[in-house]
Amino acid sequence: MEAAHPTLLESISAWVLVVSFAISVSYEFWRAVAKTGVSRYDSMRAFMQGLWLYVIAAIVIALLFLGIPFAAWVGLVFSVLVIAASIFYYNPTMMLPRKPGLIDWIEDLVYTGLAFVVAALLLLEVSGCTLV
Repeated sequence: MEAAHPTLLESISAWVLVVSFAISVSYEFWRAVAKTGVSRYDSMRAFMQGLWLYVIAAIVIALLFLGIPFAAWVGLVFSVLVIAASIFYYNPTMMLPRKPGLIDWIEDLVYTGLAFVVAALLLLEVSGCTLV
C-alpha cells in the first residue's frame, strides 16, 4: 500500500499552523514568566493547564503533514473552532483582564488571522480546488 501524500494546500496549512502555534506557545510562556500575577491567566500553572490545546494542534498538524484522507476536514473544523474561541472566549474572558499592551494585541491578531488563513486554505481543499 502506498503512503499518503499531503496536497499543497494541506502542507501550507500545516506550516501556517506550526507558525501560529509556535507564536502562541511562546507568547503564553512569556506571559507566564514575565507577567506572572497580572491576571489569573498569567502563571506557570495556567500555562501548564493550557498545554492540551498545543497537543491537539500538534495532532492536527501531523495529520495534515501525513496527508491522511480526512486531515483537511479535521484541520478546517479545528481552525474554525480556534477562530470562534479566540473571538467569543479569549478576547472577552482572558484578554481584557491581562491588561493588554501592543504585544498582546499583535499576538492575538496574528494568531487569529493565521487561523483564518488555514480555514480559507482548507475550505479550498475540501471544495476540491487547487493552487496553480
